[in-house]
Amino acid sequence: MSFSLFAAQASFPLLPLLIAIPVLAAIVLLATPAKYTKYVALFGALASGALSFYMLVQFDPAMGTMQFEESYELLPALGLSWSFGVDGISLFLVVLTGILFPITLVATKPSHDPKSYHMFIMLLMTGAMGAFLSKDLLLFFLFFEIVLVPMYFLIGGWGHGDRVYAAMKFFLYTMAASALMLVGIVSLAVLAQEDTGEKITFDVVELAENHNVSGTAATLIFLSFALAFMVKVPVFPVHTWLPNAHTEAPTAGSVILAGVMLKLGTYGFLRFGLYLFPNAMRDLAPIFLTLGVAGIVYGAAVATMQRDLKRLVAYSSVAHMGFIVLGIFAFNSQGLQGSVLQMVNHGISTGALFILVGWIYERRHTRQISQLGGLQKSAPVMAAIFTLVMLSSVGLPGLNGFPGEFLILLGGFSSARWWTVIAVTGVILAALYLLWAYQRVFHGPAEGENAEMEDVKPTEFLAIAPLLVLIVFMGVYPKPVLDRIEPSVDVLIDHVENKSDGDFKESEPKQLERVGTSGLIDAAEKAHKKHKEEKESHGSGDSESSEGEHS
Repeated sequence: MSFSLFAAQASFPLLPLLIAIPVLAAIVLLATPAKYTKYVALFGALASGALSFYMLVQFDPAMGTMQFEESYELLPALGLSWSFGVDGISLFLVVLTGILFPITLVATKPSHDPKSYHMFIMLLMTGAMGAFLSKDLLLFFLFFEIVLVPMYFLIGGWGHGDRVYAAMKFFLYTMAASALMLVGIVSLAVLAQEDTGEKITFDVVELAENHNVSGTAATLIFLSFALAFMVKVPVFPVHTWLPNAHTEAPTAGSVILAGVMLKLGTYGFLRFGLYLFPNAMRDLAPIFLTLGVAGIVYGAAVATMQRDLKRLVAYSSVAHMGFIVLGIFAFNSQGLQGSVLQMVNHGISTGALFILVGWIYERRHTRQISQLGGLQKSAPVMAAIFTLVMLSSVGLPGLNGFPGEFLILLGGFSSARWWTVIAVTGVILAALYLLWAYQRVFHGPAEGENAEMEDVKPTEFLAIAPLLVLIVFMGVYPKPVLDRIEPSVDVLIDHVENKSDGDFKESEPKQLERVGTSGLIDAAEKAHKKHKEEKESHGSGDSESSEGEHS
């Protein structure tokens, strides 16, 4: 996997600016009067978001390698540098970050101390942008950890109920797992330096191309990365911090946590796990497939039994992220592309769900499903919006949840068949718990405060409208997104094939086979045709064998 010198470039340091603008906004907020802090934060988020759209427009969809690369050496003797780049795997996660943060600022408001609240949101945006754009392992670790601090204070300072416990549990889980990843990063760099005799480096491209760390050492180092990513996703059974954090967090914290922060884990598996340790991931794939599928079924089953509407959506995230894990460990083009697409789609749909639940709580001061009912009579517009978002989360064809899940199941069925068969039950359960929750909250007689609940305001509708447009667009026409994801996935697969040992290629030659996904129907037809040809060839072989025996 070599990166072209002719990759797309901007005439200014685009990627560093994406990261720096939110930090500058946070600094300006220190001297801003409280009543103007929202406007300063919104300006910073919109400026960074606008640059992410500029990057999307300038991005070359035919290239699978890094683009807009920027690198600055800090301490060459210690291998420390600022190194940034973006490809099709990280492109839409950066754009998603640029979309969700301004929408969150418009759609929500703090209960107190707006200056600190908006500063923490800007620092969160900085950490998320930096993590998705980093090409240096230490730099990625820095941003991976930065996001923990502002989220801890958002949950603990502006959350609900048992917010201090939820914030502490979130911080301790993620911090402890990340500490092991730092040990793994340093170990990999030192072992690679001893192997090559070159100067020490933390550049992920150089490490992936040149290091020969293998065997037990590679497996242990990969596990140190994997634990940090598992907790961040979170993968069953290290998911227990997530429902508490989501339930007690303010609406803005829940939207950012589900829409952006959880993706740092799945993105880490793709960008660093599979890229640096293909053999270790192959060897341990059955374990992660089992945990991912267990999360799908467990998350869906527990969500069905929830009485708190926000907690139900939180457990749905556990189930949906399990699908993404399944796609990653399918190790083929459909699975990997579906995982990247589903990271984006989950951020859109679940982010919108948390915004809607937050609006209901602001109006009714409860999230207990038993205390809600008949809301469509008093708030028909909110009911219509909730229906669209809910159906997208279910995976209804024509909405954004369907293409990603379809590709994941298609890829999983070809390389992890029985895991995928079990995972399909999660699709059925998702329809059950979301439709049942919608029925109890919006249908039935409206009594008391439910009959007088205020409908969506024009400003609120404008805030959530971009997400609704994306839900429909990504469901009807995902081709422009897949066209930019596919080349980078193919480059990653080529790298894995070249760096994997001989046993991997010989024993599982079909596992990394690439099938284009410019059209979902084309992909399905190709898979069906291939299965039919294999069946016919086996049939002719059996026939010839029986004739020989008869002769």
